[in-house]
Parts: sequence; C-alpha cells; structure tokens
Amino acid sequence: MTAPQANTPAQSDTKPFSAFERMIAMRYLRPRRKEGFVSAIAGFSFVGIMLGVAALIIVMAVMNGFRTELLKQVLGFNGHAMVLPIASGQPIADFKIRVKLLKQQPEVVKAIPFVEGQILVSSNRSNTGALVRGMSEANLKTLKGINNKSLRGTLDGFDKAQGVAIGYKMAWQHGVGVGGKITLVSPEGPATVFGSVPRVRTYPVVAVFDAGMSEYDKNVVFMGFEEAQEYFVSEDGATAIELMVQDPEIIDEVITRLKTAVGPGIQFVSWKSSNASLRNALVVERNVMFLILTLIILIATLNIISGLIMLVKGKGPDIAILRTMGASKGAIQRIFFMTGAIIGILGTLVGVVLGVVVCLNIESIRQGLEKLSGMTLFPKEIYYLSQLPAELNVAETVFVALMAISFSFIATLYPSWQAAKLDPVEALRYG
Repeated sequence: MTAPQANTPAQSDTKPFSAFERMIAMRYLRPRRKEGFVSAIAGFSFVGIMLGVAALIIVMAVMNGFRTELLKQVLGFNGHAMVLPIASGQPIADFKIRVKLLKQQPEVVKAIPFVEGQILVSSNRSNTGALVRGMSEANLKTLKGINNKSLRGTLDGFDKAQGVAIGYKMAWQHGVGVGGKITLVSPEGPATVFGSVPRVRTYPVVAVFDAGMSEYDKNVVFMGFEEAQEYFVSEDGATAIELMVQDPEIIDEVITRLKTAVGPGIQFVSWKSSNASLRNALVVERNVMFLILTLIILIATLNIISGLIMLVKGKGPDIAILRTMGASKGAIQRIFFMTGAIIGILGTLVGVVLGVVVCLNIESIRQGLEKLSGMTLFPKEIYYLSQLPAELNVAETVFVALMAISFSFIATLYPSWQAAKLDPVEALRYG
C-alpha cells in the first residue's frame, strides 16, 4: 500500500477567497525590485483614488453647505412665502384680518406684515441705494439674522424710537455707527401741482446688525412699521405679508391649502419660485462638479487595469506553477481580483477619512491657506457668506465610497480574466 501524499496548499484550501489566495494576492502587492514600475503604477492608482474620493466628498460637502447657508440667509430675510396684493403697487388694506387667518393655520409658524420701498441713503461720506423694510419691534426681534449676538445697539423701543437699523457694511460705507444719523430720500413723496416731490428725512441709527450675508448687510434698512407707513404714504396698509411655515420643502402644497383658507384678493409667491435661478444654478454647478471629480476616480481606477496587466505579464511563470500545483482558473482570477481590489478599497478608505477630516476643519484650513498665501480665497462680497460652509451628508459619503470601490472591482475583471485563461505550458515555455 502506498503512503498517502500530502496535499498542496492549492488543493487543500479550495474555498473562494481562501487564506491561500489572500496570501498570494498580498505578496503580489509587494513586488520585487525588478517589478518596481508595476509598484509605481499601483501607488499612483492608490493616490489617485484617495485624492479623487477626498476631493469629491469635500466638494459635495461644500456645495451642500453653500446651498444650506444661502437658502438660510435668503429665507431668513424673505421668508418661505410672500403674500402680495393682486393689484401691483397697491397695499394690502385688510392685512390685519389676513394675518389673523394665516396664523390660525397649523402649517404657519409666523405671519409678518411689512411695508417696503426703495430709497436713497445719503450721508456726508456717500450716497447709495437701499431697500427700506418697515416692521414692528416684536416681529423684527424674531429675525435671527438681525437680532443676534452681533447686534450693536438695541431694538428695545424700536417702534417709538423713530430710528432705523442698518447693516454693518452700510454703516461702514457711510461712516456712521449707533447714535449717528443718515438721510433717507424717497422719490415717492407728496403730490404737488409740479408733480411728486421727493420725501427727505433724517433718522438716527439705533442699531447696527450683521446678518451674515453681504448683500443684506449693505443694502437693507429696517424702520418701524407705522413710521414706514407714514414715510411711504401707504395709509393703513402693508406692502406684503411674510410667511414662515413648518416645512419649507413642501411650500407649494401649503400654499394650495392657504389659498382656500385665506380667501381671494391676494397672491402667494413661494421661495422656490422667487429664488428659482439661484436654486437651479446651485443644482447645475453641483452636478457638473460631481461628474468632473467622478472622472478623476475613474481615471485612477484605469491605472489599476494597466498595473494588473503588467503584473500578469510578469507573473506568467508563477501562474503556470500555481496551475500545475492544482490552482483552478477561478483561484487565479480571484488572486488578481483581490490584488487590484485591495488597492481600490484602501485608496477609498483613506480618501474618505481625508475628506471627512478636511470637511470638519474646512474653515480653519481656509484661514491657514489665506495666511500662507496672502490671498483672499473666499471673498464675502462675491459669495455673500462670511465663512466657508461644509455640510457632510452621510448618504452621499457612503455613495461616493461605494462608487469608487465598484469602479475598482470592475477595473480588475479584465486583467484577472486574462490571468485565469493563461496557458501554463506557454507561460513556462516563454517565461
């Protein structure tokens, strides 16, 4: 009786992705000196995937932050919807009844009437155009963009102070502060036999606010509601009613229900329609950036294909020996699949960590880069925001990671298939 022969590793461990296959795949990731070029390609693939994933996560987070902050600033000033009169230029005479009806609706959080008009702001230093919004003290104090820790002066007694609140950029332009005075000029003054005479009045500045959005801090003046009514000669009416609802994303559905409850004679304009160009621009820019950065990841995964093909060419004799030892075509294919997949997985994981770390410290990084370069990388006047925002979305981050790993897996299929179909005899003859 002959003694039983010992099984080779390839024969004794034939399960898919076994320890034997993993060991060979890991050895191929540490090529010998003569395979240094293959190692360099693998390194470039790793770095490319890492940077592509990190860049995509960072850009998506910044775009999300832009959208959130811009809409927060816009909605914080204009509300989720505006109630306007049907006749353009006419005030809402029965605004008190309309406000009462609106506040009775469960979807409505706030209903704020205001008087609005275009004016010229004049001072010893400058003359600039601006928008006056007349609002009661109680309603003005509910605006977080105005009544916050950055507010200088006070809004107490705003209704009776016969003064105005201006943004800090306007205050800087005109060289005034709390206690200073500015002159407001409205073209729609009292009618005379010679036509309309501009209305000119000087008001003390009782408060200076920082709304966090350059456009508002530079161009908006707040005035008491009754004072604005008298200044713009709007009698006992309101220019519009600002609405805040519980869920601004379904504002169109809410408006449909409010129209029935409030009655005819008015029209609703939602934030989606009034800011359609801004929303569309953000969506288009975000999608284009996503496609561009996805191409970076795709190019990096293509390096995996070239690296693995060169590795297969160089490992022809090794593949032949493994086949003669009993390794199946599937085992060879899985070995080279794991070799490429490991590069993609490691690159993706490191890229995710790098992207998340940068997003969590994006403002500090921006300030550091500005100090080192001496350049302003994020001008407030252009982007309307005082700091660089970043809002990580877990679902998007997971999607980017899965996409990069999927690209890596797909990139390994052809080289691993080529390795599996290699003829052992031909490989040994020409190896």
